[in-house]
Amino acid sequence: MINHLRNYRLLLCSVAVGLIVPMTAVITSAQQGQSGPTGDLSVVGEVSVNGTSAISGATVFSDSTVTTAKGSSAVVSLGKLGRIEVLPESNVRLTFANAGVALSMLDAGRVRVSSSSGVTTTTNDGRITTKARGKNEFVVDTRCGDTLVVVKKGRVELRAGNSVKQIAAGGQDTAGQSRPGCTRKRMGFTSRASTRYASQQRIASVRPDLSRARGQ
Repeated sequence: MINHLRNYRLLLCSVAVGLIVPMTAVITSAQQGQSGPTGDLSVVGEVSVNGTSAISGATVFSDSTVTTAKGSSAVVSLGKLGRIEVLPESNVRLTFANAGVALSMLDAGRVRVSSSSGVTTTTNDGRITTKARGKNEFVVDTRCGDTLVVVKKGRVELRAGNSVKQIAAGGQDTAGQSRPGCTRKRMGFTSRASTRYASQQRIASVRPDLSRARGQ
């Protein structure tokens, strides 16, 4: 009887190992297949990446789709490429390489971009491209069916069909037709996810100073 139990346990262990190893191999091969820059994720609320629930600290690869629920937001930090904030109730595909960042608004929503690199954002109405060599900060809002671009820093180009509009810092412009009766709430340039990300960065910068102070 004891031998039967021992053999049964060994069989269960073998099955478990057989299931775990292929899963690990799949995850490892997927990670090894990625090249180029990656993003660090910070979330508030309910956020998914490629349809899977995501948490702060997760790694975001190029060609990923970030989706936020109501009252939720996400920040994807891309190092020297800049930072992308996906605001509540948005669905955005991010593609990035060393040369720059491309965003695609898949549904109605909002993104806030802070970058010194070339950024192109595509909506149903047209394409927004950064033009300033220095830092650019702007919001793209498609919640009302049209495309609203609000620029805080830098300069962007809004191209829709044969229309080309240059939007400088402090300005805004639109493309497409908004839904009748749709109104937008006032847009700020700070989200909860952005505030959390800034706090994490401050804490990370203070820790090395504390370590040096303790060593003295």
